[in-house]
Amino acid sequence: MKIIIIGAGQVGGTLAENLVGERNDITIIDTNAETLHELQDKMDLQVVIGNGSHPDILKQAGAEDAELIIAVSSDDATNMLACQICYSLFNTANKIARIRSSQILRYQEELFQSKNIPVDHVIAPEQLVTRDIARLIDYPGALQVLEFAQGKVSLVAVKAYYGGLLVGHALSTLREHIPNVDTRVAAIYRNGKPIRPLGTTVIEADDEVFFIAATIHIRTVMNELQKLEASYKRIMIAGGGNIGAGLAKILEKNHQVKLIERSPKRAEHLASELNDTLVFTGDSSDQELLLEEHIDQFDVFIAVTNDDEANIMSSLLAKRLGVRKAMVLIQRSAYIDLVHGSDIDIAVSPQHATISALLTHVRRGSIDNVYSLRGGAAEAIEIIAKGDEKSSKVVGKTIQSIKLPPGTTIGAIVRQEEVLIAHSNTTIMSEDHVILFLVNKRYIYDVEKLFHVDALNFY
Repeated sequence: MKIIIIGAGQVGGTLAENLVGERNDITIIDTNAETLHELQDKMDLQVVIGNGSHPDILKQAGAEDAELIIAVSSDDATNMLACQICYSLFNTANKIARIRSSQILRYQEELFQSKNIPVDHVIAPEQLVTRDIARLIDYPGALQVLEFAQGKVSLVAVKAYYGGLLVGHALSTLREHIPNVDTRVAAIYRNGKPIRPLGTTVIEADDEVFFIAATIHIRTVMNELQKLEASYKRIMIAGGGNIGAGLAKILEKNHQVKLIERSPKRAEHLASELNDTLVFTGDSSDQELLLEEHIDQFDVFIAVTNDDEANIMSSLLAKRLGVRKAMVLIQRSAYIDLVHGSDIDIAVSPQHATISALLTHVRRGSIDNVYSLRGGAAEAIEIIAKGDEKSSKVVGKTIQSIKLPPGTTIGAIVRQEEVLIAHSNTTIMSEDHVILFLVNKRYIYDVEKLFHVDALNFY
């Protein structure tokens, strides 16, 4: 596929890295020549120096025959204008734009139409991050919560702790512990490395376990892998930007929420906008302030300012002062590795959320959902099985008879409203939503090829 990426920042660069290895023809446009040359030195791609919303620059990048435009520059106006020009001048079939402004997103249904601003898919990082954090609040103890098939199925990552019912036992005993709930372990990471989950695999303390189950059964399964944590009640949010305000609006309905905002003007505005959130002005890394607000009585501290260093330091301080859990928003991918193994419980990356959303629209075939995991090394995908027994390599086949790429696991199948946890004798039918876990995303092309419908045999 011929793809033009506008913007060579963290998102654009990471996206290019994901797509270059998947037999795509990639061109990146940016005004920063140094950044472009660095990317070109690392990857097999083309670069064009210039403004991505200028027709001549787009033409130089090959917009006349590009199949996909992905506008992820730091400027919303540039992204929207690039999509408009590609539609008007080059008739580009598929156009994706990253939009960060809440004021624009408020009117996205009216704005983003072919007769107005022709953007086919809008990616809103702040909304994605807000959704991800809200899910983590719903499932205390979860490291990640990924939803598939419109929320019918969830893939959840948890850390196995001493005292968990399954620690020290083989995976095959899971059914004995919870006979009325069907679940499957899709992947296990031990000391940061993946191990293949077999029936004989014994769960050890500190294992990171990815399991899949119908969403209604998630809490029951979590209880087997670790001591079920009490629900979060009291939450403190540091940062009153779009993410902090959005979180407070969601969480204040069922939780006691306090929000710290540095700017008095912004704090005053939020106090008038939020109904049940206590908003106050201050510095979230001020020890005296946190002590005054009794941080040790809170269940969760969530740092979501636009300053990575401030988020990390305030979260570490909150943990030292006694908060039960600390979640931190981190923009720079290099910092995410730094907090692993620290007192911070969960690091959330807008880049990872954005890349996942972008890949959902970029992948070939009938892919409905993509989640980029483990720093981009692994992926969880939802793909719709098409065709029939003649035209498809998977339809009408049992899972044990399908030759999956190395490190690939089928976790579950959603058939209309029914959730089927995948077993060796489970048969895939046409229009099934199949959820797979790839330990190594290098094999995504092989998965796409496996689910590809042979048109010559499709009647």
